[in-house]
Amino acid sequence: MIESLRLVNFRCFEEASFSLDPAGRIFVGENAQGKTSLLEAACLLLRLQSPRARQTRQLIREGADSFGIAGEAWGRTLQVRGDRKGLALKADGEGILARRDYLAESGLVVWMGNEDLDLVRGGGESRRRFLDFIATQIDPEYRNHWARYRKALSARNRYLKSYSAREGVVTAYTQILIKHGGEMIRLREELCERLVPRAAKNQQVISGETEELSMSYVDRSKGDLETAFAKVEESETRRGVTLAGPHRDDVKLMVAGRSAKDFGSEGQQRTVALALKLAQGEILCELGNRPPVYLIDDVFGELDPRRRNALMTRLPEDAQKLITTTNLDWWDQGELELGVTEVKAGAAGI
Repeated sequence: MIESLRLVNFRCFEEASFSLDPAGRIFVGENAQGKTSLLEAACLLLRLQSPRARQTRQLIREGADSFGIAGEAWGRTLQVRGDRKGLALKADGEGILARRDYLAESGLVVWMGNEDLDLVRGGGESRRRFLDFIATQIDPEYRNHWARYRKALSARNRYLKSYSAREGVVTAYTQILIKHGGEMIRLREELCERLVPRAAKNQQVISGETEELSMSYVDRSKGDLETAFAKVEESETRRGVTLAGPHRDDVKLMVAGRSAKDFGSEGQQRTVALALKLAQGEILCELGNRPPVYLIDDVFGELDPRRRNALMTRLPEDAQKLITTTNLDWWDQGELELGVTEVKAGAAGI
């Protein structure tokens, strides 16, 4: 669990510091006051990833050159400093150069927010990111393949766009994508198989219906990346972008035998998203050998009472929960005993 969190020049916070109980805390306040940024900071501290920002510079408070996040977590002191060049990491005061070493010492995270509807309604990128976020937390092998694939993909795309690109260079990067992409697909398929029964159970509990949720990995290469790249070679040269590989794959979600994206009601789609995130937590707990921290961003106030109560009962009692909300009208203190912090204009007061 996270015992304390300290921020300097992060998002709208010039400085903030507070302790956290093992059960967690509720952050309450109006919109645009910084509540979500507190959860984002916790996610970044533990996983070195932001659910909202693609570039480090987006996290730096206006007028500052860098930001800092520090905290006590699982008996260790973790520190992340970010500037426009990237992140600098420390654990127990010692600098760590490799992300893999830092991540091995940090905790696991489940992020839940209203944007989770994109898991069902959105394009394949949301569903790929969902799988990748789970896999990179529990499997160092996957994290290695994922990092090497992304680096090679970026380089290959640059060469494809270059008028002077040499065919041999593109081919060399193709082989790297085939090697690491094949392993990514294999591990993603295994992860989907683990998620299916858990998500299906959560779907039935939350919905109160017997409707069955199923999910399957859609490998567009059909198990043969080498052939897939050969088929799109001419199109890639013309368009200047990589058109084959796991970054083009998807996950098919079905409810009662029909596409959840195309035919699911809003209630069904919300339930599917919740079922998937709860299944993520179960997988992390099982394979990561410790409960994750649940970062729940303004979800409870948007759910009807039945889904809200079902979600509360499915959250593990021994997991820490950090929750944001604009009001406490939904909260029954008997069901979830958490301290409350008011957040106003980039300040959090205990």
